[in-house]
Amino acid sequence: MPWLRFIPETTNIDFVGWRYYAFALDGLLVLISIVSIVLQGFNLGIDFTGGALIEAKYTQSVDIAALRTKIGSLNFGETQINYVGSGECDKPVNSCVEIRIQPKNQPGNVVVQKVKEQLAGYQIRDTNVIGPKVSEELFSAGVWATVAAILLISVYVAFRFEWQYGIGALVATGHDVFVTAGLFSVLKMDFTLNTVAALLLLAGYSINDTVIVFDRIRENRRKYKRMPLSQLINLSTNQIATRTTLVSAATAMSMLPLLFFGGPVLFNFSAAILFGILVGTFSSTYVAAALLLYLPAPAGAVDEPAESGAKA
Repeated sequence: MPWLRFIPETTNIDFVGWRYYAFALDGLLVLISIVSIVLQGFNLGIDFTGGALIEAKYTQSVDIAALRTKIGSLNFGETQINYVGSGECDKPVNSCVEIRIQPKNQPGNVVVQKVKEQLAGYQIRDTNVIGPKVSEELFSAGVWATVAAILLISVYVAFRFEWQYGIGALVATGHDVFVTAGLFSVLKMDFTLNTVAALLLLAGYSINDTVIVFDRIRENRRKYKRMPLSQLINLSTNQIATRTTLVSAATAMSMLPLLFFGGPVLFNFSAAILFGILVGTFSSTYVAAALLLYLPAPAGAVDEPAESGAKA
């Protein structure tokens, strides 16, 4: 029904004309991320610093808050306790827990032994001590996996469209991942394997929006062969602005329950995705598309000085 439409099907916003303000805001975000990462780095979690991992089962549903207080009284350092498992762990529900401890100055084996002493009545299902070397390798592998994903995505876009689009995709996707990683540094949120998974997922989501913009630009380029590139970008972006807004809003709403009710394990993951959706929607227009103005014009496009875009 027409009266249900609260967002217009098409908009008439001068995206290209506002690009300098967007560049300033974006540059500030990147600068803050760089300064924070250089000065204070990341608050690496147990996955990347080493520690002890214990999986245990109780005869009843575990009161995880009480168990956190009990284990926390040992003052080992960072402690994460979460429900895990299925099958026999569902009888009763939430009867299995995973305890991750990042010890300050004590060997992992000593930590495991002391935690076991606090778990009277529990069945110890598994124990594992993650050494510093393994944790360093995990961190390196996570970083390289993220970089490789961004590069391969860019190569695909360059092959599927043209090399100018590939550069735009590389810069935009890398920008989204880097700024989101910077958020973890600025707020000192735990940087874990879940964070790496969120960054990889974000790279895929970000390129989806970027490809939608690029595809519409290419389609309009065939229709309006003599239209200046700045006007072509404005036209294309306005045509998909409503679609992009609704999709981003729907995706963000689906992440809100995980953010508020997913517990401490999923909080960082959900926060990364939500922030990445906002940054990714922004970068699709003001990084990926706007960058085309400063590269050699794609085949079939009318080249023009970048400054003329402000009058589009």
